[in-house]
Amino acid sequence: MKKSTLFDIISPVMVGPSSSHTAGAVRLGLLARNIYKNKPEKVIFKLYNSYAHTGKGHGTEKGLLAGVLGLRVDDRRIKDIFNSDIAKEIEYEFEYCDNFKYHPNAVDMTFIGKNNMFISGESVGAGEIAVRKINDFTVKLTGKYNTVLIVYKDMPGMISQVSSVLQYHNINIASLFCDRNAKGKEASMVISVDGNISPDIVDIIEEIPEVYFVSYIEKLEH
Repeated sequence: MKKSTLFDIISPVMVGPSSSHTAGAVRLGLLARNIYKNKPEKVIFKLYNSYAHTGKGHGTEKGLLAGVLGLRVDDRRIKDIFNSDIAKEIEYEFEYCDNFKYHPNAVDMTFIGKNNMFISGESVGAGEIAVRKINDFTVKLTGKYNTVLIVYKDMPGMISQVSSVLQYHNINIASLFCDRNAKGKEASMVISVDGNISPDIVDIIEEIPEVYFVSYIEKLEH
């Protein structure tokens, strides 16, 4: 039986009427921003199901954009984010769709800029979120832990090499999730950890042969 936390029961301190549609949207946008790292030139938001139908009334579009722009759930600028100076720094557009294969509160975010990235996630209630897809890879990112995202060539020993680096620096793995396009092709590794990973450790992981991309994603504050 899953234990409820205080956060599950009370919900976050936030701007907006709904923890799922507003706070969850802000946190999804902020987590996607942290994954993407670079400042995008444009973001396309595709809202699904309940997000698409009731999002305007609950401030979902405002929340998603605010998160992508780096605001937290309690920031008063969210209410008027479309007229803010920071919203003028990027282009953005919203699309709406019904698809029973998606969670009721789901959104696809396409980041366009220095590099393009597709991120898909959902708001699961009480401000809790999950990113389920990054580009072609299935992932599981909740923003509750500091996490390292690695893209590498699928080959024997890669998981062992990365975990050995973390073990050597006394970093405990909370969860590990892997996916791949095909045997011997690109694969992804999402490792959530207790504590922090320093830039030096990220550099060591980047130097492992056949590692193509490493991103360190700090956990979201409630």
